[in-house]
Amino acid sequence: MLSDRDIKREMGKGAIRFTPQISPSQIGGASVDLHLSGEFFVFGKEHIGKKIDLQKTGFEKVTRKYAQSSITLSPGQMCLGKTQERITLPSNIMGFLEGRSRYARMGLAVHVTSALVQPGSDNHQVLEIVNMAPFSVTVKKGMCISQVVFEYLKTPTSKPYNKFGKIARRQ
Repeated sequence: MLSDRDIKREMGKGAIRFTPQISPSQIGGASVDLHLSGEFFVFGKEHIGKKIDLQKTGFEKVTRKYAQSSITLSPGQMCLGKTQERITLPSNIMGFLEGRSRYARMGLAVHVTSALVQPGSDNHQVLEIVNMAPFSVTVKKGMCISQVVFEYLKTPTSKPYNKFGKIARRQ
């Protein structure tokens, strides 16, 4: 895993890049804080309670895209969000998205299962934001909602995500 020193060194070499450029205050002891953009994908009401075949239907078909400054999630509600920061990685570094403890303690999860930032990524990260609290919560554009930790691969991947990922070019 990369420490703050490793992250800064790799950023200095241009191996790890963030667009827009991050501030030094976003770098923690072994992670980089990420902010929520104002782009949200919400499940359409017409799909609630319906049977969806996941092998035939992607999230694009059952969600509606909204550009707004905040979104309020009812208990149990989920939406997709994106990070403001675009992360660019070389083929020998991967990342993991993590939630922030201050929000997790209030019942907010920012990823369900897709925490992996593939080596060779060059995209914004999609967050699966779920309100597990017994009350409604509001998340706002610009909130420091997530963090990413990095790890070196023993050997560079032969399948960098920016060339082989199915969704990578659209994020």
